[in-house]
Amino acid sequence: MTIDTSGYSCPEPVIMTKKALRDKPDSLSVIVDNVASRENVTRFARATGYSVSETKDGGKWILLLTR
Repeated sequence: MTIDTSGYSCPEPVIMTKKALRDKPDSLSVIVDNVASRENVTRFARATGYSVSETKDGGKWILLLTR
């Protein structure tokens, strides 16, 4: 599953990520377009037990959250 939070400022990307993780998927890709969202989504995901790897694609980051 992938969610695109581009264009949203915090805390909305974290809220969108939290909703997507409700069913505890094994993995989730989150697209963010600013540093604050990248840091906050990463911090939230790690606090809830997910590992986070990221790749940069132009002006966006793709965060892969895995259990």
